[in-house]
Amino acid sequence: MAKKKLAVIFGGQSGEHIVSLRSAASVMEAVDKEQYDVIPVGITRQGAWITGPDAWLSLWEQRKQAEASLATILTDPTWPGLLIQDSSSPNEWLYQPIDIVFPVLHGTYGEDGTIQGLLEMAGLPYVGSGVLASSTGMDKVVMKGLFDKKGLLQAPYLYFHRNQWSANSRKWSGRIGLELGYPCFVKPANLGSSVGITMVKKDHELPAAVEEALLYDDKVIVEQLIRGREIECSVMGDLEAEASLPGEIIPCNEFYDYNAKYIDDRSELIIPVELGAEMERKVKELAVEAFQAIEASGLARVDFFLDTEKNLLYINEINTLPGFTSISMFPKLWMASGISYSDLIKRLLELAEQRFRRRKNLMIAPPE
Repeated sequence: MAKKKLAVIFGGQSGEHIVSLRSAASVMEAVDKEQYDVIPVGITRQGAWITGPDAWLSLWEQRKQAEASLATILTDPTWPGLLIQDSSSPNEWLYQPIDIVFPVLHGTYGEDGTIQGLLEMAGLPYVGSGVLASSTGMDKVVMKGLFDKKGLLQAPYLYFHRNQWSANSRKWSGRIGLELGYPCFVKPANLGSSVGITMVKKDHELPAAVEEALLYDDKVIVEQLIRGREIECSVMGDLEAEASLPGEIIPCNEFYDYNAKYIDDRSELIIPVELGAEMERKVKELAVEAFQAIEASGLARVDFFLDTEKNLLYINEINTLPGFTSISMFPKLWMASGISYSDLIKRLLELAEQRFRRRKNLMIAPPE
């Protein structure tokens, strides 16, 4: 049987560009080469699409894009694939068919529903959630609203837009002090990997933290600090989903910020973690509930805070395209649950095709 053409898309314009490159390198190395021909597709920080054997290295070393061929995806579902500029004849473009896509992208334009919409129009099966779940999982305010509807316990929070803060920052500062108190976390509503997040301990620190968050988004969310253990759980599936064994993060810094996640390797990951049978069951059950609350598909990682004094489990957020290096929390939790990294990739590709086949039979418009 002919091998399938698998496009692995990485890079992107978000603040999580480097995280994406690291994830993609692990995925491309572990994919079953007997089943798939891997086509690397990079997106530069400026948004240009490139492909070719040197595409990943071009982005990692920030070389000129001439090191790889320019490419563009076809949005004609009768021709699923890429158009690639011929390096020997720049006015000529070559067609590269694609069977399936693994978008190993994080943050804006990667897990917010935008590239998912592009792949839907292109008629290509792809790993991960669709447009709706991707966009709602990315927007912490919308996500928390859906969790509220499901009755999932969350830390108290407030949110506001750029213009609201500019018009009356004193009002919002007052509300934050009265309703949430300090310390609290100030975050961009749409971003991941703890980029743009500040722990605010005193009211005079709030304006600078809001301005930092506004560098990345027009909407800011402020959450009350929950003191407790940081628990994470991976979920995989489609209409039916299953959860991995939970794990715990013990950050080396005050909280699990970008440096603690990707630069300083002193944070401790306990996988699996001993929570007791009842709490483990609850973590897994709530992780699946969160997955289904936003109608996710494929993969997700759900993050919790466990208040050990009150024995309360708070859901923090869901990540629909979590870090995917071989040492990232999502695959490590599944490895602890008995699924190897390569088998995990195989399963996610199968789920992508399963979802695609199921949805392909749905009618877009009634017959004439």
